[in-house]
Amino acid sequence: MDLLAACRVFVHVGERGSFTLGAAAARVPQSVASRRIAALEDHFGERLFDRSTRRAALTAFGRDMLPSAKRLVQLAEAMEYDAERAKLRPLAFAVPETCSVRRLAVLDAAARDRGTVLDLRPAGPAGRVELLRSHEVRAALVAVPPGDADWVVPLGVASRADGGAVPLRPLHLETLRPGRTERSFRRVWIQPEDDVPHVRDRLERLGHRAALVPAQLTVAPSLVAAVSEATRADGLLLCSAAQAEELGLRWRGLAGAGASVARGYDVSALGRDEARRLRGGLGDQLARALGAPLEAAVTGGTSGPAVTEATAGGAREENGRNGRNRKNGKNNVDGEGTGHG
Repeated sequence: MDLLAACRVFVHVGERGSFTLGAAAARVPQSVASRRIAALEDHFGERLFDRSTRRAALTAFGRDMLPSAKRLVQLAEAMEYDAERAKLRPLAFAVPETCSVRRLAVLDAAARDRGTVLDLRPAGPAGRVELLRSHEVRAALVAVPPGDADWVVPLGVASRADGGAVPLRPLHLETLRPGRTERSFRRVWIQPEDDVPHVRDRLERLGHRAALVPAQLTVAPSLVAAVSEATRADGLLLCSAAQAEELGLRWRGLAGAGASVARGYDVSALGRDEARRLRGGLGDQLARALGAPLEAAVTGGTSGPAVTEATAGGAREENGRNGRNRKNGKNNVDGEGTGHG
């Protein structure tokens, strides 16, 4: 017997003094209401209603039991209400500042369709880790080496769109090497999102291999400053293809063996449920928000994008050089900080 369903009918019939009105209030057929009352009486071993009259009159036992039945029904209704509120509680989620408003709006809409309300908090790499540490958010997209990532975003360089829509060939960094008599040189501007060891240090090693002047690889104080320098002074912006398109810049990859550079992202959360909801149910939408390709899953990932062979090779080289092992848990922050499991 469903005790709660039976008590709900008992309360409605007892308050109205009618099986017909009580059944209607409980939204069940009258025959169902009668069977539930009979089952409840069998369960208690006493009559709840006097059936010798036309009205559904409570017996003395029924009058004694009605208050506790009301409390049970009210408690169940309060629990159902609290459950609905809990499902609608926003999930504070720290995301990269490089994600466009349009792509984040698509992510938010997809989450709502799945019953999750997101409170998106754009921040830089260190800021996202700190927001999670301080429990200001319940989950964050943290920057990790590509070999440890669920989503990998290949990086190249972007410049002013002066040459029309003709695709540019991949850039060999050594072509940026200034001549002995040249006093000026082209810079590659690194935005704050990429001021992390697995991106910045790798690019610096590639620049050293190409014999670039150290000042040619410069970290900008903000994305706005990086884009401004790239467009004003014939510079180059280190970014993804998706970001270049949104900024109206022409993008090209980096050429040469082992010349790949990529961002890596993983979900770190305070609880396993938050990580599961984000990584499992919204994997494709997160990939699009980050600008990651979608062709296939990342090695070690469960629902992430593709990693090209060049990018994967660069990640293996990077991890081998630093002596890194695969991370020990999906909810731990690697690289710049320590997360929460």
